[in-house]
Amino acid sequence: MNPRITVIIPAFNEAPSIGKVIKDIPQIVSETIVVDNGSTDKTSEIAQQAGATVCYEPRKGYGYACLKGLEKCAENPPNIVVFLDGDYSDYPEQLTEIVAPIIQNKVDFVIGARVSRLREKGAMTFPQIFGNALATTLMKLFFGARFTDLGPFRAIRYDKLLALNMSDKTYGWTVEMQLKVLKQKVKYLEIPVKYRNRIGVSKVSGTIKGAIFAGVKILYWIFKYTLR
Repeated sequence: MNPRITVIIPAFNEAPSIGKVIKDIPQIVSETIVVDNGSTDKTSEIAQQAGATVCYEPRKGYGYACLKGLEKCAENPPNIVVFLDGDYSDYPEQLTEIVAPIIQNKVDFVIGARVSRLREKGAMTFPQIFGNALATTLMKLFFGARFTDLGPFRAIRYDKLLALNMSDKTYGWTVEMQLKVLKQKVKYLEIPVKYRNRIGVSKVSGTIKGAIFAGVKILYWIFKYTLR
């Protein structure tokens, strides 16, 4: 029996790219949920035309959008949840590689690691590269983690995801998930993935405010768990 796989795509003003992302998602996926995080363009309309289920989360924040996607998931629970950005920086067709170790019962959580050798020049900004290095170094130091990236392209077994009891509403979603995976001793793996320049301007790394708040949130979650 093939597992039911649901993809969650948080999206804010991704009209130029969202159709491309959905089109490239492999057919093994049962449902693609696009969470419109208050877009003022045609993101929702294009996503629906491409075959996605669309729901709305007016409160701005990556975590808010992901949590809304999980609410929608609960209506028809999957076996595996995949998180994917809507800016076309990831290669959706690599989803089959991301979920394979979970389907094979080798691990419960997989991150697509944006390694430099597979990364298009300029695809990650300096704040992103520095933030990833700092966060993963601290996780290795304090928790013995083997993570090298906080990549948004990730897959996790649905029951394990629910057990994490995710709560971050904004920039700390990815690092919160990884810290809770470590704390709960969830089996995990990183798989190198390709990464290209996104379509449009990043709402986080593309602004000074976004980069600062993302960095603060990453440090907040790491030191919160370190001091427990």
